Amino acid sequence: MTRIPSLTRLAQQLRPDPARVVVRPFKPATEPRDLKSHDRSRANRIVDRVLALDSETATSQLTDVLENFRGRHRQLLEIFEARADEMEEALDSHEPFTQTQRQLVGAYFLHEYSFEASALFNPSIVRHPDQSGVIEGGLRFILSLRAVGEGHISSLTFMTGMICPDGRILMDPRSQLASIPRIVNRRSGPDGDEVEIAFRAEDDISECVIFPVTGSQANGIEDARFVEFVDGGHRIYYATYTAYSGHSIRTELMETRNFDNFRMYPLRGVAVRNKGMALFPRRINGRYAMIGRQDNENLYLIYSDDLYSWDEGQPILRPTQPWEFVQIGNCGPPIETEYGWLLLTHGVGAVRRYSIGAVLLHKDDPSRVIGRLTEPLLRPEQSERSGYVPNVVYTCGALLHQKLLVLPYGISDTITGFVTLNIDELIGAMDRT
Repeated sequence: MTRIPSLTRLAQQLRPDPARVVVRPFKPATEPRDLKSHDRSRANRIVDRVLALDSETATSQLTDVLENFRGRHRQLLEIFEARADEMEEALDSHEPFTQTQRQLVGAYFLHEYSFEASALFNPSIVRHPDQSGVIEGGLRFILSLRAVGEGHISSLTFMTGMICPDGRILMDPRSQLASIPRIVNRRSGPDGDEVEIAFRAEDDISECVIFPVTGSQANGIEDARFVEFVDGGHRIYYATYTAYSGHSIRTELMETRNFDNFRMYPLRGVAVRNKGMALFPRRINGRYAMIGRQDNENLYLIYSDDLYSWDEGQPILRPTQPWEFVQIGNCGPPIETEYGWLLLTHGVGAVRRYSIGAVLLHKDDPSRVIGRLTEPLLRPEQSERSGYVPNVVYTCGALLHQKLLVLPYGISDTITGFVTLNIDELIGAMDRT
């Protein structure tokens, strides 16, 4: 008889808040370097109208803008000035701006964007690098979430919380303010842009929103799978994510040490033309390793010598049960346990219902599957079936604390919930091979 590990569904649900907004570039001037000739002409006409205002009127208009958006953003005047500076390469020759003119010009090429107006889902979770103030026996964590706003554009946002000794999850209050980072450096290469971004020191992590900043990401940064990677005693956080340009997808890599500065890299190789790649938290026999899907059906083990080049791997998991007959994929980075590598999976069954399963891979040779649930670990309950994409439960990562596995998961591509379970019970429920 099939054994199903018992789950504890927690009461917390994280829901999108349309009131949370960021200020971002406004078309027709999203990226000055990419403007077409008619967009440049329009941008210059806007500037000409601003410059035609007399000093008193310009000051009055800027004051009105500041009053209207008071309390909604930090350092608006600095943001306005930075945007005006960005626009210079698209502008015709003009007399030097006064400070008021520069700030007002910048304001005309920005708009507020409700980045999580539609959805907040597909979370991943990692240990917080700062464990100060934690309750004895507890653990602080960082949760990343996919936020979806107008135009179905996906961005990355964060929350923090604590796993309590008794298994409860306490989420920290999140700021109502939100901001996008400044671009510190951009380097173009044959595979795409490598970008370094930074948030302000005073920004709380819950205010940080990573919005698309390259052409490959133009329509979304989707489903980040964060992992705390250990290499030679050094710790760094990596995340693989799906970059969506509007017509093509690929897997890209993000790295950070402190969650206020990030680097984003394009990856190379045939494997990265797919989505849903997940990095192991350490090297395997001296090499970097990922789990990914290359054929829209099966899961593969893929190796790399340099972290940035990923070519064809070997298939290790194929659909075997009715709830995964359409396809299987990973649900986050493998988790190292005393038993082996715990890999959460998703399976797609009849009427495109998504469920979450689990397998166990050999610790020294993760191409070997040594245990597998034959029934889903988690499937949509009746109350979880309605949303933007119905009948879906999905996660981008879980966190093991002592014997407790904390599993945040997206519900019908709309909101986020949590379940917890005992790792020994989960492994014990698997069919072993």
